[in-house]
Amino acid sequence: MGCNIDHTLEDVQAKLEAQRTFLPEEVVQMSERFLAKGPSQDQLNELFHLLKKYDLADEEEQHERNRQITALTTG
Repeated sequence: MGCNIDHTLEDVQAKLEAQRTFLPEEVVQMSERFLAKGPSQDQLNELFHLLKKYDLADEEEQHERNRQITALTTG
């Protein structure tokens, strides 16, 4: 599912901000804390893709992405 583009911390923060109104508040807060810790490039890319087009995903897909974001940011 991933692509070969490396996303910067700024890219991921901008994507999080863009999707903020569609995300549960606790997911936003976990993501912000996670980003503040300086995640690896792989982790940045993974979070970016989970956030990408989040607003267009159906409820079931959003629920699954929330679960994956939680696992990534708290793991």
